[in-house]
Amino acid sequence: VQLQASGGGLVQAGGSLRLSCAASGRTFGNYGMGWFRQAPGKEREFVATISSTGSSLLYADSVKGRFTISRDNGKNTVQVYLLMNSLKPEDTAVYYCAARSSWYGKDMEGSYEYWGQGTQVTVSS
Repeated sequence: VQLQASGGGLVQAGGSLRLSCAASGRTFGNYGMGWFRQAPGKEREFVATISSTGSSLLYADSVKGRFTISRDNGKNTVQVYLLMNSLKPEDTAVYYCAARSSWYGKDMEGSYEYWGQGTQVTVSS
C-alpha cells in the first residue's frame, strides 16, 4: 500500500499550488480520500475530503472557497488532488493525504486507515 503525496513548495501569499496524491496497493476507488495538514507546533487538522465516487465533498471552514479537492479513479492507482488558491501564510504546513473505508467521521483523523508521507507547503508573506 502506498500513498505518495507531491506538489508542495514555496509560494507567495495569494498564489496557488496543486497537490497530488497517488494511492495504490488497495482498491482505493472504494475509499474516501482526504487531506490533512500540520503546521509547526500544532496538531494535525482536517482540510478536505472526497467520497469514493467524488459526489460528496467536505471542507474545513478555513479553506472553504479557496481549496478544491478532486479525484481520478484509475484502474490501479487513484489520484487525489488539492488545488489551493489564494494561499495565505497560515496555510503553511505539511500536507498529508489519507484514505478511509468508513463513511463516518470523514473529517476525523482517526477514521483514516492509510496515510501518505506528507508534502511541505510554505506560503511567504
